[in-house]
Amino acid sequence: MHPRGCCGESVFSPWRQLARAQRRTSPNLNQPPATGQKRSRNDAGNKATVVLGAQWGDEGKGKVVDLLATEADLVCRCQGGNNAGHTVVVDGKEYDFHLLPSGIINTKSTSLIGNGVVIHLPGLFEEGDKNEKKGLKGWEKRLIVSDRAHLVFDFHQVVDGLQETERQAQEGKTIGTTKKGIGPAYSSKASRTGLRVCDLLADFKDFSTRFKNLVHQYQSMYQSLTVDVDDQLKKLKEYAERLRPMVRDGVYYMYEALHGPPKKILVEGANAALLDIDFGTYPFVTSSNCTVGGACTGLGIPPLNIGDVFGVSKAYTTRVGIGAFPTEQLNAVGELLQTRGHEVGVTTGRKRRCGWLDLVIVRYAHMINGFTAIALTKLDILDVLDEIKVGVAYKLNGKRIPHFPANMDVLQKVEVEYETFPGWKTDTSAARKWNDLPAKAQNYIRFIENHIGVPSMFDTKSQTSITC
Repeated sequence: MHPRGCCGESVFSPWRQLARAQRRTSPNLNQPPATGQKRSRNDAGNKATVVLGAQWGDEGKGKVVDLLATEADLVCRCQGGNNAGHTVVVDGKEYDFHLLPSGIINTKSTSLIGNGVVIHLPGLFEEGDKNEKKGLKGWEKRLIVSDRAHLVFDFHQVVDGLQETERQAQEGKTIGTTKKGIGPAYSSKASRTGLRVCDLLADFKDFSTRFKNLVHQYQSMYQSLTVDVDDQLKKLKEYAERLRPMVRDGVYYMYEALHGPPKKILVEGANAALLDIDFGTYPFVTSSNCTVGGACTGLGIPPLNIGDVFGVSKAYTTRVGIGAFPTEQLNAVGELLQTRGHEVGVTTGRKRRCGWLDLVIVRYAHMINGFTAIALTKLDILDVLDEIKVGVAYKLNGKRIPHFPANMDVLQKVEVEYETFPGWKTDTSAARKWNDLPAKAQNYIRFIENHIGVPSMFDTKSQTSITC
């Protein structure tokens, strides 16, 4: 892929920095320098390229990762769980990923599930087996799992549903979780009662005791929660033996990848910036850090080893579940975007809410992540529109506000200021280079680049690599 800069020139390859790294000799940082020698401070090792969502998720990160993964040596998941959903179509076969990194399709690369991910073992193996029937061969041999990753248990998923029921009864609204147990699992982690992969693979008697204590803890909070502890432990023991060959010390594995021979390392973020537990539209967010900091804490990568950070944004905006959505179109435009874009959640099956592109949130995501480029997906969904609007600013009480509101009651009240563009009324789905695009589509992309201050990648809903 060869994205272009704001003025149309080719500015970088996704792996440019890594290619430079391959042309030099990487020091072996496992060995201390000889006495009296000063270690070079100019070479920090290999750089990790990070792909992150710039909106509320479902931007097409899986496809971008799949394209980059064809050249990657290592593809990593750093946060979230099977609440995420990526669809990748290769050679006419559609693969759905929730826990497995999208790079698992590449038979020449290794995939790593990092310590920041919460893992539901039944879901992991069900997902792998389901995709294996579609043609995903040898995935277990290409998968590494960090021993520090926390486990999601079946009762976490039940609790997730009970909590949503309580919210509805007490507050008249829910958060709209996927009910995959992600929030309760991260709660167990934060309260220091959670159980990790390393615990499961150690003394099973000790693990069983701690598992029973954790169940008792939740049953004391939720009287209706019933758990067949013996049956669960029996299944977990079986999963443990299937999982054991994949498990590594994630920190050391990542360190060797960064400081060993030149490698192309790709980090695949789940969810997106506006769903980040700290920076998202709280409380209608996920339970992990979906921004660039999550790549560091979820894999043990020092900030110095973060290279390109690619933000992924649709050419319009979608959101699953409830929560503020300033540019949402509850009209024929919204219905057209939903229908043409096939906007249905991979994990939940729910229809996505649709609206105009909101550059306030994309610019906000850039403030946090420092994108080196934006991958703009599904541009061709806009092909049939007579005119296209883009949200460029928020107004509160008639005055522009320079920031993205933290308070959701405030966000619900903002008025969106739009720029309107003429539609190009041309099929762009077959475009494969910048000059294939009609001038009005080029102008639309250039406006987005200039407003955010970041060069774009260009893509469509089709499954072939597009460059601009």
